[in-house]
Amino acid sequence: MDLFEHSVAEDRFAPLAERMRPRDLEGFVGQEQLLGPGKLLRRLIEADQLTSAIFWGPPGTGKTTLGHLIARRTASRFVFFSAVMGSLKDVREILAEARRQRAYHRRKTLLFVDEIHRFNKAQQDAFLPAVETGDIILIGATTENPSFEINSALLSRSRVFVLEALPPIAIKALVNRALTSTEGLADYQLEMTTEALDFLAEKAGGDARIALGAIENAALSGGTGEIDLTRIAEALQTRALAYDKGGEEHYNVISAFIKSLRGSDPDGAIYWLARMLDAGEDPLFIVRRMVVFASEDVGNADPRALQIAIATQQAVHFVGMPEARICLAQAVTYLAGAPKSNASYVAIGQALAEVRKSGALPVPKHLRNAPTSLLKSLDYGKDYQYAHDYNGAVSDQQHLPDQLAGRQYYQPTDRGYEKLIGERLEHLRQLRKTKT
Repeated sequence: MDLFEHSVAEDRFAPLAERMRPRDLEGFVGQEQLLGPGKLLRRLIEADQLTSAIFWGPPGTGKTTLGHLIARRTASRFVFFSAVMGSLKDVREILAEARRQRAYHRRKTLLFVDEIHRFNKAQQDAFLPAVETGDIILIGATTENPSFEINSALLSRSRVFVLEALPPIAIKALVNRALTSTEGLADYQLEMTTEALDFLAEKAGGDARIALGAIENAALSGGTGEIDLTRIAEALQTRALAYDKGGEEHYNVISAFIKSLRGSDPDGAIYWLARMLDAGEDPLFIVRRMVVFASEDVGNADPRALQIAIATQQAVHFVGMPEARICLAQAVTYLAGAPKSNASYVAIGQALAEVRKSGALPVPKHLRNAPTSLLKSLDYGKDYQYAHDYNGAVSDQQHLPDQLAGRQYYQPTDRGYEKLIGERLEHLRQLRKTKT
């Protein structure tokens, strides 16, 4: 779409959050660390000198709104693109037109890509040549950590601007503006109690869309006059009935998903996976939880589980949605059906507790590194027993600090492959006893 074809803020049928988008930087609420007087991003926007950038921040903090404001100020051709709705074919058409504009009209194209992380890194490669040649200035908006979700070549050519969750005072300012603005809810002649406003500012969690959606629900539910605590709480609850990626139901569903995997129930796990995907959950969020689960709850009972989870993460990046749902489903059913062990999880927990209790105990001298003659003269590395010099590649050497001799943090289960590991470790313990 070239420019913003019409101002959504002027559409009285648009959601309140859209209608209340500011039309200039002076009307932008929050992000003073970026847009306050004299701040770099503000200077770049006002001077129309933006270079490629990434806007990174939680939902509802103003990333897309900044895109609208840049579109209003820039002399460049401005193109808004959604990585959720658009395809790689659309990108190629945009880039081809950008080349023509630069070649024949000497006009730059500023391409704003909303939810850029929804394109996998291979898809993001498509932007790189145009950024390098100067055909486009790329601005990507993302809720995900750019270090993990943005192509490293693009990231190295972009400045990252971090947007923060809006503080309660900013949420209150937005709500009060919406209640009194003719573009907002002024026709409803609503007033909000201090108690209700404080409650909403807290429950919104720094997300302007949540706050504005709640007061819109309160207004549309009927009645004029006062919005009290009961009314706004009801409006928030109404909104929360849908799957909200930043709210309680988000965590309830992912909890049900993980507990279904842990309970070895592939049907339950697939159902909750479908719930998340249908609600628009980022598949990378899901697969990150699966990677952790593979080590925490399957562990060495089936070491392939971690490999499959990592392969799924790569597949999601490479394939993208909607096809990635199939890769996710395969991994989910595998993890659910795999034997379970939390022995590694328990082991690292116990070892960390020991470290915090005992402090930095000295490394035994025979285990210390001795790269210089001075350190060797201090007996660093002395009497170290090189395992391969011993029968079975096992010596009776102690590998813990003296104060912890004999401690056993890792307790293998008798499930899956870990049973073999346990038998192997017991054999090694008996073998060491014969050497003492």
